[in-house]
Amino acid sequence: MASAESARQQPLDVAMEFIKRVNSGDVNALCELMTPGHIFQDALGKRFIGRETMREGWTAYFKTVADYQIHAEEFFQTDERMAIFGTASGRYAGGSDTSNGKFWEVPAAWRAVVRDGLVAEWRVYADNQPLRKLMGERIP
Repeated sequence: MASAESARQQPLDVAMEFIKRVNSGDVNALCELMTPGHIFQDALGKRFIGRETMREGWTAYFKTVADYQIHAEEFFQTDERMAIFGTASGRYAGGSDTSNGKFWEVPAAWRAVVRDGLVAEWRVYADNQPLRKLMGERIP
């Protein structure tokens, strides 16, 4: 449940804090900003529902993609909904060589919906082909 303080925060402030927590790689802090029924939609359109589902998902993602970063450059807001544009980057840490990983960076966009000071929806729009290629996938 959102605190009275977080419920008073502006949606853009909540989205920026969410990005900050993604960039820190702190899954527990990130989950604190999600509604219990949080919806995450990845760049391929697959949806994941629930804060605890996303706790598992972000934990696995941060193990696969080290130093994942969202670089937000532009924001457009309508009430509790916003579009965020920028880049996403990280190092593919999977496979046999986990010491260095292989760096990738792509243009990206996100759609966020904030309710009562928490992120209810987070959708990613990015071409993840560079990451999939590093992972050894041949088909986009």
